[in-house]
Amino acid sequence: MSAAKTKEANKEIKVYSSPMCSSCEKAKAFLKENNIAFTEIDVSKDRKAAMEVVSKTGQMSIPIIQIDEKYLVGFDKGALKGALGIN
Repeated sequence: MSAAKTKEANKEIKVYSSPMCSSCEKAKAFLKENNIAFTEIDVSKDRKAAMEVVSKTGQMSIPIIQIDEKYLVGFDKGALKGALGIN
C-alpha cells in the first residue's frame, strides 16, 4: 500500500485506525474536510502494521496519525493542525 502525500507540504500521512473507533472517524473526517490525502490502515485487519506502530510509538491506542516520521496519538485537532501547518 503506497502512502498518500499532501499537495501543500508533500507530507506522508497515515492514519492507523479501526472501524469502531469514533476518534478515528473524527480524525479522518478532519483530514478529508481539509482536503488532506492520507492512507488509512485498519489495525483490526492488519496485525503486522499494528505491531509496527506499537513498536515505534509504545502506544496501543488509536487513532495514531503518522505525519512523515512524527506520530500523534489520539485525535487532538490543535496538535494535528500544528503538525500539518493548518491555521
